[in-house]
Amino acid sequence: MADFRQKCADGSRSSKWSEALSSDDGYEPGDNGRMIVGIDASNIRSGGGVTHLVELLRAADPINHGFLQVVVWGGRQTLDRIEDRPWLLKRHLPVLDKGLAYRAHWQRFRLSGIARATECNALFIPGGAYAGNFRPAITMSQNLLPFEWGEMARYGFSILTLKWLLLRWAQSRSFRKADGMIFLSEYAKNMVTRVTGPLTGRVSLIPHGVDQRFVLAPRLPRSIGECSSNDPLRLLYVSNVDAHKHQWNVAEAVAELRAAGSPIAIDFVGSQYPPAFAKLKRVLDRVDPAHAFIRHVGAVAHEDLHRQYHSADICIFASSCENMPNILLEGMAAGLPIACSSRGPMPDILGDAGIYFDPEQVSSISHAIGQLVASPSLRAAMARSAFYRAQIYSWRRCADETFGFLARVATGVS
Repeated sequence: MADFRQKCADGSRSSKWSEALSSDDGYEPGDNGRMIVGIDASNIRSGGGVTHLVELLRAADPINHGFLQVVVWGGRQTLDRIEDRPWLLKRHLPVLDKGLAYRAHWQRFRLSGIARATECNALFIPGGAYAGNFRPAITMSQNLLPFEWGEMARYGFSILTLKWLLLRWAQSRSFRKADGMIFLSEYAKNMVTRVTGPLTGRVSLIPHGVDQRFVLAPRLPRSIGECSSNDPLRLLYVSNVDAHKHQWNVAEAVAELRAAGSPIAIDFVGSQYPPAFAKLKRVLDRVDPAHAFIRHVGAVAHEDLHRQYHSADICIFASSCENMPNILLEGMAAGLPIACSSRGPMPDILGDAGIYFDPEQVSSISHAIGQLVASPSLRAAMARSAFYRAQIYSWRRCADETFGFLARVATGVS
């Protein structure tokens, strides 16, 4: 601990950090207000998990919750995305840049000992699965696919199906043993506990936030009469092309509306799962072989993604399996009217601020989008409602509630 104090004793630290270091010459692990929390980022490598960890630590003020230090163990790619903070110690271990088997072995046999040697008062595992014996351990559910049989079945007999089944077993075991458990939505809590049964540890519901880069007040909507084939009403669907995202059905619906005379176009933004992308490509080759009004843009860096929302007129979200859809929050915060899947937690998050559809029925998707296309006043009303509803989802609130929960578990305070 003395080495850490010396390492961090520089002019860049915050005044609260300085007070925390200087107020007690005889630091004792576990002292109230002098705690250490470890974060296992060994399995946080891409997608929403990385976004959550990066934004959580960017917005956090752990000293307010009694944590003098936050230690994160992870691979180089993940740690490089996390901003430096005076109270943050990023520990890169080369083994965590390797494959799953290496990382699982490290977590099972090394992490607990390292956390004790670091004098941690709590260990946070945002990746969900934890096989070690350190206590108290707090974990979190971020992936709902392993807990929904119908959604797993979309992958058929595949390596991914095996992965989901292994995650179902590993995470169920971890959740039942955890001293603290964080869910992102009430829907996710209900789905997971149907599988695990009642949990013995403390449970907290803490939704994600949305980055301020996405925030843009609703714009004056264009009427469809102002649009043309050369200047169409622009639809946007941001999400990796995957078995439960139903981009092919959205493409069919847009093609139907376009054939009926609506000057609209859509961009699909996101990476691709090859079997799902092949399904989408077959539809695109049939309904728009010239790519005149349907484009697959591919992956866009998260730091540039807000520009996609800010140039769109309507946001589409057609997933049938979500835990806490960041994409939906981003569309809401960007001041867009939203046509949305009626599955999962989406109605709880969007409320009455969107037009819903069945993501497996092209006619339902077409009808929902058509309502927004035909009515500028409906678009304006939905965009305003979604924008104001998005204000409750902030990363600062998420970080404050998360570190407050970690502190309660660490100290045993109710």
